[in-house]
Amino acid sequence: MYFYNMNTKYINPSKDLFIKNRQKFTSKMTPGSIALFHCNDEVPRNGDAYFSFRQQSDIYYLTGIDQEDTILVLFPDAPNPMYREMLFIKETSEQIAIWDGARLTPNQAYDVSGISQVFWYHDFWRTIHAAILLAETIYVNLNENDRFTDKVSYAGIRFAKEIINKYPAHQIKRSAPILADLRMRKEPEEITQLKEAISITKKGFDRLLSFIKPGVMEYEVEAELIHEFIRNRSKGFAFDPIIAGGKNACVLHYIENNKVLNDGDLVLLDFGAEYGNYNGDLSRTLPVNGKFTQRQKEVYNAVLSVQRYAKTLLKPGISIPNYHDEVCKFMSEELIKLGLITTAELKSNPKAFLKYYMHGTSHHLGLDVHDVMHRWGNLDLNNVVTVEPGIYIPEEGIGIRIENDVVIRDNGVEDLMEDYLIEVEEIEQAMNK
Repeated sequence: MYFYNMNTKYINPSKDLFIKNRQKFTSKMTPGSIALFHCNDEVPRNGDAYFSFRQQSDIYYLTGIDQEDTILVLFPDAPNPMYREMLFIKETSEQIAIWDGARLTPNQAYDVSGISQVFWYHDFWRTIHAAILLAETIYVNLNENDRFTDKVSYAGIRFAKEIINKYPAHQIKRSAPILADLRMRKEPEEITQLKEAISITKKGFDRLLSFIKPGVMEYEVEAELIHEFIRNRSKGFAFDPIIAGGKNACVLHYIENNKVLNDGDLVLLDFGAEYGNYNGDLSRTLPVNGKFTQRQKEVYNAVLSVQRYAKTLLKPGISIPNYHDEVCKFMSEELIKLGLITTAELKSNPKAFLKYYMHGTSHHLGLDVHDVMHRWGNLDLNNVVTVEPGIYIPEEGIGIRIENDVVIRDNGVEDLMEDYLIEVEEIEQAMNK
């Protein structure tokens, strides 16, 4: 059963998912502890405008609430039942409804989250004080993605500092390691949301097959994608899209998308749609004129061969670093076949492949595009990861990446993008219809 939230484009999973997620989290908490979670900031854009709000992923994972000014409290051992689950939301009003659109009422918040104790956000501190005094330990929630560097302060860290300052005698624990463990293992409802994001991503990709041609601008390709995404109830891009023609494809995070696509070049596409806070992540590389040259085909098929090999390695019990090492050994052999490195070079320098393949093969995918994970831990059932090898040859103006999103199953992987065109011949046929 799914719930339509009038404040969003997408259809939310049933509150049963969020109830289940909270139960999984509280089962990992230290006895006698309370956990506090704060939503993301509304980020200023310029003047009196704000960027589009994006909910903090852990708050969404535990509640399904997708609006600003939200706090979640979990205190499973509280002697007062009222304190065991508490949700604080922005107070809606007639004026807010006129200017910005109504926010969730307490009854609607219950329908989304399954939490019955709902209070207004501005009542948080006077409501929570008595509950915190009954706890021995406070869990605070910070962004612990190991790629993240906080150049500016954010709501979660300010909230944690305020809690620690007010209650210095309490023990403090981190909720992020627990949530990383839980969020890595996707529930069926989450995979359904991911499949919808991936389905919308495919509609965008299919639209491009008849659109891309010499003379088209990279930003025109970007425009085709956002049109298709929005019309299919996506919020938009899951991340800044890469539309990289020719040598631009050798810049791994190229997002300017402001050059013309030239006859005879390839265009590397890396994009995804966001749906219900879950994200698709696709990479394909297409010939601008609809026909691969012989050399382009050789490099493309080498990348495709590496991707297929990589998928055979993905199974419960392997770590991403060890898996990537094995992929790089296979990639090295493909680079030798392409004449990019020699056997002698590889023997003297086992990392010789880095000149042409310098990024990782896979990352976790979910509520974040680079989803939370235990980097050195092992993959497990129902983890969702990308598989995205690439070869980049600046001196030839060739950059090729092929990426699919897969679910780890007990008998291998379920490829969530198995219905996407991927073979040279089928891509050429589709582009030349």
